[in-house]
Amino acid sequence: MECFTKAFSSISLTTTTRTTSTGRKILNLAIPALGALLIDPLLTIADTAFVGRYSESPYELAGMGSASALLIFSFYIFNFLCTATTPLVASKRATKDESGAMAVGGQALSLAFGLGAILTISLILFRQPLLDLMGATTMTNDYAMDFLMIRALSAPAVFIISASTGILRGYLDTKTPIYVLFLANIVNFGLDVVLITVLGLGPKGAAIATTTAEWISAVLFLFVLAGKIPSADGELGKKKEDFDISNNLVTNGQSDDGDDDDVNVNVATSSTTSTNTLVITPKLSIPPWNEIKPLIVASSSVFIRSLVIQLLLTSAAAFATRGDGDSDNGTAFISAHQIAIQLWMLCSYISDALAAASQGLVADAIGRKDTIDVHDISKTVFVYSAVLGLLLSGLLFVGFYSTHFLVDFFTSDTGTQNALLEIAGLIIFSQPLNSLVFAADGVLQGASEFPYQAKSMLISGFVTAIFFWTLQTTGDSDKSLLFNIWAALICLQLMRGITSAVKIFDRNGPIKLGGSPVEIKEKDII
Repeated sequence: MECFTKAFSSISLTTTTRTTSTGRKILNLAIPALGALLIDPLLTIADTAFVGRYSESPYELAGMGSASALLIFSFYIFNFLCTATTPLVASKRATKDESGAMAVGGQALSLAFGLGAILTISLILFRQPLLDLMGATTMTNDYAMDFLMIRALSAPAVFIISASTGILRGYLDTKTPIYVLFLANIVNFGLDVVLITVLGLGPKGAAIATTTAEWISAVLFLFVLAGKIPSADGELGKKKEDFDISNNLVTNGQSDDGDDDDVNVNVATSSTTSTNTLVITPKLSIPPWNEIKPLIVASSSVFIRSLVIQLLLTSAAAFATRGDGDSDNGTAFISAHQIAIQLWMLCSYISDALAAASQGLVADAIGRKDTIDVHDISKTVFVYSAVLGLLLSGLLFVGFYSTHFLVDFFTSDTGTQNALLEIAGLIIFSQPLNSLVFAADGVLQGASEFPYQAKSMLISGFVTAIFFWTLQTTGDSDKSLLFNIWAALICLQLMRGITSAVKIFDRNGPIKLGGSPVEIKEKDII
C-alpha cells in the first residue's frame, strides 16, 4: 500500500508539474507573439483612424477601404510563408537537424522576395481593373489609386516579415518580432502625424507611412537572421536549447522551478555553452526538388486555404462597396465595414497569439514523439482561448455600447456610426468562436495537417456562400446588406470550427484529443 501511495504521488507530481509547465510554455511564447501580431493590424488601424478623423471627405476613407481590402487579399493569401515555415523549422530542430532547419529558412526567405516582387509588379500593372473589381467608384477611385500604388511597393517587405516570423517561431523565438515590429509601429505613427495631420496627404500619406515602416522591419529581420544584429535571446536557437533542457527536467518528474542546486548548475552550464550563432540568409540558387518539396507542398495547401478565406473577405468588402453605389448610405456602409473589419482582424490577431504558440510547441512535441505533451498543449491552449474570447467580447461590448468609445474614435460621421452599431453585436458575439477557431488552426498546423485544412476550408467557403445567398434572397428584409455580410462571416468561422474539431478529435488523426494519448508517429510532410 505504501509503495502504491508513493507511486501515485510521483505520478501526480509529474502530472501537475507537466500541466503547470505546459501553461507556462504556452504563455511564454504567446505573450511576446501577441505583441508582434498586434503590430501589423495596429499599423492599419492607425492609418484608418488618422484618415477617418482628419480627412476632408468621407470618400477618402471609403477609397482607402477599397484599396485596403485588395491589399489584404493580395498580401494574406501568401501568409503560408509564416504558417508553413514554422512547423517545418520546428520539427527539424526537434530532431537536431540544424542544417535542415537553416535550409528551410533560406528557402522561405528566397520565396518571400520572389513572390513579393511579382506581386508588386502585378498590382501596379493591373491597378485599375483590380480597383474596379473591388467596387471603387468615381468618387473614391483617386484616393484608392494613390493608396494602392504606394502600398504595392511594400509587398516584398511584407512577405520577408512573414517568412522571418515563421523562422523565428520555429526556433521558439517570439520575442524578436515584437522588438522589430514595435519600432516599425513607432515609425508609422510618427509619419502618420506628419503626413496626414500636418501635410494633409490623406490616404497617400498613410500609404507612405506604412510602406516605410514595413521596409524598415524587413531589413531588420534579415539582419537578425544573418547574425548581423542579435536576436532577443542573443542567439538563434539558444531559447530552443533552454526549452529542451526544461522539457527533459519535466519528463523526469522535476520542475524547472525546483530548488535542486545540481539541476540549476546543469541548466546554467547548458545555457552558457550554447554554440555558434545560426546564420540564415536567402538562397540565390534553386535547390533540388527533394529539398524544397516539403516547403512547397505545405505552402501550396496553406495558399489554397488562405485564398478561400481572402476571397470571402474580399467579396464581403466588394458587396459592401457596391451596396448603394455613390449614395451617402453606400459610403457609410463602406466606411463602417472598413472600421469593423479592422477591429475584427485586431481581435483575430490577438487570438492568433495562442495559435502561434501552439503551432511551434505541437510541432516540437510531435518531432520528439511526446504524445502526452501534444495532448497537454492542445487542451491548455483551448482553455486559454475560450477565456480570451470571452474577455474580447466583454471589451468590445464596453467599447461599442457602454462608452461608445470605439464608434467615436474612428469616425464622426453619423451615417457611418449607425451602420457600425448595426453590426457591432455580431462582432462581439463572434469573439469566443473566433478564438477557439484560431487555436484549432494552430494545433493542426503544428501537426502539419495542411492538406486537410485546405479541403475543409473549401467546404466551409461553399457553405458560407450558400448561407449568404439564402440570407439575401429569403432573409429578414429589415436587415441591411452589411448585416448579412457579417452574419455570413460568422457562419464561415462556425464551419471552420466544426471541420477542425472533426480532425482534432479523430482517433486516427495526429492529435486524438478525444481519447487517451497514444503513440503519434512523426508526420512525414513529404
